[in-house]
Amino acid sequence: MDHSSENAADQIPTSFPRAPRLDPEAMARAVSVQTGIALTVEGLCDGGEVGAAVVRRPDGHRGVLTWRPHYTVAALASGPLAVVERLRALGYPAPATKLAVQVGDAVVTVQELVPGAKIDRLDLPLLERVLAVHGLQADALAGREDVPAYPLYLREDGPGYCLHEPLRRFSRSTAELERRIAAFGAGHPDRLPGDGAVHGDFHPGNILAADGRITGVVDWDGAARGDHRFDLVVLRFGLHPDHADRAVVERLDALIDALPASVAGPAWAHMSLRMVDWAIRHFPADQVDTWVELARRRID
Repeated sequence: MDHSSENAADQIPTSFPRAPRLDPEAMARAVSVQTGIALTVEGLCDGGEVGAAVVRRPDGHRGVLTWRPHYTVAALASGPLAVVERLRALGYPAPATKLAVQVGDAVVTVQELVPGAKIDRLDLPLLERVLAVHGLQADALAGREDVPAYPLYLREDGPGYCLHEPLRRFSRSTAELERRIAAFGAGHPDRLPGDGAVHGDFHPGNILAADGRITGVVDWDGAARGDHRFDLVVLRFGLHPDHADRAVVERLDALIDALPASVAGPAWAHMSLRMVDWAIRHFPADQVDTWVELARRRID
């Protein structure tokens, strides 16, 4: 990346709010008060930016407690849970949701604890298994127009992510990137068309494996209807900067090259906005450039 016009003097001092993180003990207590089910927190799950925790019920069954602020049980049921229910009927390794409780303006869920560990580094054989699982998402929601389509937020802020203002204010390069994203969004729908199941955060940290096979795909809180190939672009960003063998990156780039512009363009613009915004607000400042560099490769 050319830094000739991007130096410390170009950085505009800013203070942006970070995404709130899960307080598992507080959420477990809230669930107990509302349901009478006492949950013992065993510890936080490995990975993730906002947090999930392993909990144990009185009967000894273990699950994963997650939390989504500014959300409702009704919205969860009509969107993400409907997506997962359909995929599970097709044999997709997505965890069942055992409990969903409204806690203030947030939803707390307890999901099935599936076996396996998150993928720290993706190789070609494992990528092919990931792609085989991903293929089950194609047209999975045909006839389910009641399930909301995936929002892109190319012209307006998302709910705690895909924020435009951090890009506008952080630096010259991020401001220029935001202008290009907004201009692109002006000519495209606000939501992703299609009848596939879109995970929305389909990266190695949310894909579990054991003994060379995929055992689960977790974190469906943002799932919606749309073109399932959107998740290939999500996966490509999830491999950056160093979470896969070079051959894996090349294979995935070739798949994205073959996508229709109507899918690849909005997906790349969305992920560029999402990851650069997230890097500005959550990563060290010197890491922002690496995400801007990736975004620039296809933003046009």
